[in-house]
Parts: sequence; C-alpha cells; structure tokens
Amino acid sequence: MRPIPRISTRGYYDLTDGTTLKKNPYYFYPPQDFEKIIDSKELTIMIHGLRNNKAGAVAKAIIAKNKLRKLGYVHPVIGYSYDSNTMGAHLIAFAHHALSVGQTIAKKNGRNLASFIEDFKSISPKTKIRLLGHSLGSQVILSAVERLSKKNLNSGIIESAHFFGASITADVPSSKKYGPLLEKIIHEKIVNYYSPTDDVLFWAQNTNFVSSPLGLHGAIGKTISKYHQKQVSPENHRFASYAAVLKSFP
Repeated sequence: MRPIPRISTRGYYDLTDGTTLKKNPYYFYPPQDFEKIIDSKELTIMIHGLRNNKAGAVAKAIIAKNKLRKLGYVHPVIGYSYDSNTMGAHLIAFAHHALSVGQTIAKKNGRNLASFIEDFKSISPKTKIRLLGHSLGSQVILSAVERLSKKNLNSGIIESAHFFGASITADVPSSKKYGPLLEKIIHEKIVNYYSPTDDVLFWAQNTNFVSSPLGLHGAIGKTISKYHQKQVSPENHRFASYAAVLKSFP
C-alpha cells in the first residue's frame, strides 16, 4: 500500500518540554507525491490530536480519507503529522505535564501549518484548502489562523475548518480576540462536532486540565456568523468514533 501523503514536523520539538529543536517549516512525505496535489480543485488536511506517533498520524489520515470517500468527497486528503506523543501522556501522574507540553507544541505548529498553507496557495492559488482537527488538532488550526491573520493577503485562505472533540475553549468562536481572526481567515465555514458524552473531554474538564472544552458542550456566547455546531454521539473520544457519525462533508 502506498503511504498516504502528509506534511510533517516530526522531530522539530522536544517531547519532554516542547522546546523548539528545528526551525524548518515542514517537510512533505513522500516528496514525489507533492506535485500530484498541485492544482487540485480542493485539498483536505487531517490534523490529529495528543498521543499520536507517526503511525497514529498516518492512521488518522487514512480514517479521514476513507470516510470522506464514502461521503462522496473525491479530492485529495492528506495528513499533518506533528510531535504530539509527549512524554508520559499515557500515565495519570504525568498527564497534566504531558498535555501542557502537547499544547505548547500544538501552538508552535500553527506557524508550520500556516507556512504550508501559504506556500501551497502561492503555487496552487485556486485550490480550496479544508482543515479537519481532532482534539488537540483544533489548537494547531487555531494557532495557524492566528499566524495567517498577520497578513491581509491571507484573508479567506482557508476554505473551511471542521473540529471533532475540540480541546480549545468554548469561548473561542465568540471571543473578541479569536472571533474576528476566524472570520477573516476562514472563507466558508467552521463546523464544530461536539459531544456531551465525550469521555476524555469530560475527564479533562473535571480535572481542570482543560477549561470548558469546545468539543464537550459546544460554544458559549454570541458566535461569529461562519460558526456552526452539531451535537453528535460518538462511542468515545477517538477520531474513528467521530468519523463514524459524520454524515456529510464539507
């Protein structure tokens, strides 16, 4: 089986404390597949969550691609792979530190993802770029939007963003800080799939690891006009469970 194409920043950040190790923007793998996505009508990028190594990142991209194909989406689907398998994330005693480091790395990856989007749009300006973010992947997207917003020419550069079990806070779509940035950078819509029965987000909120996650009860406050949300009932927090209840795309 051919490897699914992906943008990667693996090895760019320290898994123990989030320190930046490499200043490179990203690399594309397999490199020969990059030209195949140029001039596509659309391109969808899957950004995974915490506790995913290289294999996990690939698996999430494959799940996304297979699901979207079943829904009739015919355009390229690729992955975004970053250092989210932080040290101790699987152990309760170290979970808070591991999550904190993961959030730091996710925020830093906003720069990397933004660089890819800018670079790709410069050579394939007519391609619509859609982003899927699961759990911590929502933070990567938010940080990329924040980075892209620094240039006026990036207005509308992302076609849409879809969040699944998002770990960013529930006030983001209504906040004075992020609302206008999302409105500016995302052209069509932001769709948030949230679940009040999401076991991981429920635990994260109750232990004060994440304050009011957007993916648990949806947004609070008056949201921007491009924001939409759908309550779903996935079996658990895993991306595969959210993909299973996805009924349409985009």
